[in-house]
Amino acid sequence: MAQEVAYVPAGRLTHRFRLFCENRGIGFDTNPSVRPFDSTTLFCTAGMQQFKPLFIDPSVTATFANLQSCLRLGDLDEIGDGTHLLRFGMLGLFSFRQWTVGQAIDFWLDFLGEIGASPHHVTIHPDRMAEWAPLYRGRVPVRPDPECTWSDGNVTGFCTEFYRDGVEIGNIVNPLGTCIDAGFGLDRLDALVNGTPPMSPVESLADAIGRIIADGTRPGGKQQGYVLRKLLRRLWALRGTLDHPYFRAEVARQQRLRDRYARLQPRHPDKPPEWWFDTHGIDLDEIEEPSA
Repeated sequence: MAQEVAYVPAGRLTHRFRLFCENRGIGFDTNPSVRPFDSTTLFCTAGMQQFKPLFIDPSVTATFANLQSCLRLGDLDEIGDGTHLLRFGMLGLFSFRQWTVGQAIDFWLDFLGEIGASPHHVTIHPDRMAEWAPLYRGRVPVRPDPECTWSDGNVTGFCTEFYRDGVEIGNIVNPLGTCIDAGFGLDRLDALVNGTPPMSPVESLADAIGRIIADGTRPGGKQQGYVLRKLLRRLWALRGTLDHPYFRAEVARQQRLRDRYARLQPRHPDKPPEWWFDTHGIDLDEIEEPSA
């Protein structure tokens, strides 16, 4: 008798998505790294990033799926609200000049129904309402939303978004009118299906920091290194901790900065933040006391 594989809840959900795809002849791949695929971002922000050249290459006809680890710094101030994470997994389905929007809708409604996460409503851009609303065939309420568009430079498209309990769980984009770019948040689906509690800000920060370090980034003053240093500083400011030399070094650096500022500030009480940074390398935003 075959031994049953033990999966953690999110891993079990990924396994179900993999089987769902493979049973339909769709190849599936995973990438845990958040390294970017081009120079437009510091980290991978969406599952489609690696496929951008394929959208605009008319010679490509293919359909496949994946699980891509993503990191969005724009969500940094929202982590811990129960729906946002700094790093998250994106279940993706991509079709280049093969699938229609209707096929993608059927695919996702079938999968979400299978795992018990069917949407409570969906939204469609008004310019596509007449064409796309019938594709749902009355299976879910449809609402117009003029924000249902997507753009990445010269690749643009209308989209339809899926909502459950008032939270967006994924969307289907129709880039250039000929392709499919669908992405659904693994962590949000995991919370719905398995009741997994959301990460706290400290947990989300530690998770993202661990992934960035695993990808080979070192703290520094530029690009990914600067972001890592900023995240380490924020983790410390929230009274979090991490058993890693980078974290301990950043805590020591913060202490040195505060000590230097405390020593020099009485002599220069009216100097602006720019002067402190240019003259002494002290960023006043970096020397705030940790949260109580």
